[in-house]
Amino acid sequence: MSLVSYIKSHTQLTEHAIKNTIELLNEACTIPFISRYRKERTGNLDEVQIGDIVKYKELFETLEKRKLTILKSIEEQGVLTDELKKKIEATEDLTALEDLYLPFKKSRKTKAETARQNGLEPLAKIIMSQNASDVESIALKYTKGDVASADEALEGARHIISEWINERTDFRNHIRHQLERFAMISTKAVKSKADEEDAQKFRDYFDWEESLGRIPSHRLLAILRAESEGFIKTKISIDDDRAISRIEDKTIRSNNACAEQIRLAIQDAYKRLLLPSLSNEALQNAKEKADDAAISVFAKNLKQLLLGSPLGEKRVLAIDPGFRTGCKIVCLDAQGGLLYNETIYPHPPKSDSIGAMKKISTLAEAYQIDAIAIGNGTASRETEALIRKIRFKNDMQVFVVSEAGASIYSASKIARDEFPNYDVTVRGSVSIGRRLQDPLAELVKIDAKSIGIGQYQHDVDQSKLKKELDVVVESCVNAVGVNLNTASTSLLSYVSGIGPKLAENIVNYRDENGAFSSRNDLKKVSRLGDKAYEQGAGFLRVKSAENPLDDSSVHPERYELVGRMAKDLGKNVSDLIGNKSLLQKLELKTYCTESIGLPTLEDIIKELEKPGLDIRETAKVFTFNQNIKTINDLQEGQLLPGIVNNITNFGAFVDIGIKESGLIHVSNLSDSFVSDVNEHVSLHQQVIVKVLDVDIPRKRIQLKLHK
Repeated sequence: MSLVSYIKSHTQLTEHAIKNTIELLNEACTIPFISRYRKERTGNLDEVQIGDIVKYKELFETLEKRKLTILKSIEEQGVLTDELKKKIEATEDLTALEDLYLPFKKSRKTKAETARQNGLEPLAKIIMSQNASDVESIALKYTKGDVASADEALEGARHIISEWINERTDFRNHIRHQLERFAMISTKAVKSKADEEDAQKFRDYFDWEESLGRIPSHRLLAILRAESEGFIKTKISIDDDRAISRIEDKTIRSNNACAEQIRLAIQDAYKRLLLPSLSNEALQNAKEKADDAAISVFAKNLKQLLLGSPLGEKRVLAIDPGFRTGCKIVCLDAQGGLLYNETIYPHPPKSDSIGAMKKISTLAEAYQIDAIAIGNGTASRETEALIRKIRFKNDMQVFVVSEAGASIYSASKIARDEFPNYDVTVRGSVSIGRRLQDPLAELVKIDAKSIGIGQYQHDVDQSKLKKELDVVVESCVNAVGVNLNTASTSLLSYVSGIGPKLAENIVNYRDENGAFSSRNDLKKVSRLGDKAYEQGAGFLRVKSAENPLDDSSVHPERYELVGRMAKDLGKNVSDLIGNKSLLQKLELKTYCTESIGLPTLEDIIKELEKPGLDIRETAKVFTFNQNIKTINDLQEGQLLPGIVNNITNFGAFVDIGIKESGLIHVSNLSDSFVSDVNEHVSLHQQVIVKVLDVDIPRKRIQLKLHK
């Protein structure tokens, strides 16, 4: 099967789209670039569809590489037949491929291999022929060396038969089918550790049983974590009798002494080889599905977080609140540059609230502050209450900002490079303020796993998680576009075709030569060649450039086309910008060529109508219920404002302004069935919730989404 056919069978995309997309990928084109600027080549595929092609292309290449390794290994053993070679080459599934290779694997010394070395394979073949009635007498002929008796000879022969049974593809698939349909996963507590404090969060699983095929992803990951920490033991089971009887029916065709030996060998093969191996495979498959589900939730959350509402280029006073250590204050300019920093002590034990209020008021006036960002950690509510008492001379917007991961950033190399002369507390406050100005630009500096979203992110396949999250970050960065003259190295590194090294070179060029005046200046950056320019230029913006198209998503390769459009209308390119009525006069079909179709032309017109339009919503001010300060203030039936701060497969967590987040279980998101939590709420969405239950000892709050 060819690569194109393989992808087509898994995606249902057209052969033309797959073939052209593969060609573009092989030319080192990125997913965002292909999706945005090569629509005619792909038949207008979106990023998800192109991502699927990338995924199945990699799976196919892995499969083909494994086939070559297996063929080489079998050939070196001198046992590769034409029939086996054809079977291996025709296989489209990695599991089936490994089954074909199983009899030829050079593994550690097995019981069957020992029996062969003791000359017992002929006896095994006699038993499998099922013609002999007195196998014990025959077995006596094979007693020599390490084989002291007929019983030992028969046992050795059974080990060889067990291996043959284990290597039969049809039997392995039969057990797989049983596991897929009927497997149960059960757990038992490890008594010696059950009373430990850390074990209590897993106590629901001290005695648990559930269908492996239907267990929700979050529950399986919780069980596997509990097992890895030594608090429980897990077991996968099916109906052994049903599984064994099918193998017996297909193997035993006599009713003599041979049949009994084969029956014993089948039971041994099942219990010692088939079930342990295939139940482990089934659990691994279930874990992969759970990983995929958890990674999918994480990716959706991350996308919503990165595309969170920016305040924009406003001057911000940011506060990292605290009690004993005080509140760290920074003042930032509209581009996020640090202007001033100080520590105030409005809360106990110093309780200098008057001095703190005066200081904040003075700073707000001195630095012409437009908005205040308060971190949502310790002393956040008290600090917000203090701020709201201050009478500012101008209208002041006050925002509470998630600090998740700010401490990770403040101790990172990126933060040290940005602020070598300041300590971690100042860097953390700067991060809080910049998150308000532009969440995307700031959050790309932090390892996504540290941002505090998703479920069991440390338990899933880490390489798969990183790969998926990198795709999300790249997609978001390129969807929004990046200001070439203000973007950090971290942000630039996610621009299509750029990467970490070129991002560093761009910033170094900017530091040495001043701001870029055009996209074309990018070509002067060290090691930034034509390919990187082609892939990245359309996603980079140059504000106030001589050519207005440099501050749009129109690709430089289409500047000449736009110039022709302007000329046909008797105008300059600048006259087209934002002029919808003028643009509507263009007959787009007249500009179609072999490489430029209506999808590209429509994108260009849409961008010219609103160049550089940010796809994100503007940040909105939000206030928690000021009477709710701790979990003890909650009562059933209360309606409270909240902000969704995490989404999982089993529901959404909501910040209601206290230390503990409340859970809206999936069953309380809607009166109808909910298949996808993200269809009902989104990360950082402002919601009204109803308090259903408050468990103070366990610090659990049950909420319902109030429509």
